[in-house]
Amino acid sequence: MEQNQKHSQLFDDLSRQKRVGFFREFWEFLKYNKKWWLLPIIIMLVLLGCLVLLAETGGAPWIYTLF
Repeated sequence: MEQNQKHSQLFDDLSRQKRVGFFREFWEFLKYNKKWWLLPIIIMLVLLGCLVLLAETGGAPWIYTLF
């Protein structure tokens, strides 16, 4: 019973903490787990996503001149 009360108290404490954003949490994950090799992959995926979004807009002719 005491163990269950400790878990409940821990849960309550964690629920009162300020929420962190997605990018801050991801940055902390990279630092804590030393997963720096993920950073270039994520950056390239974001750039590719931006390229796809721009291709669907009026910016498409400007993208084609880059290649």
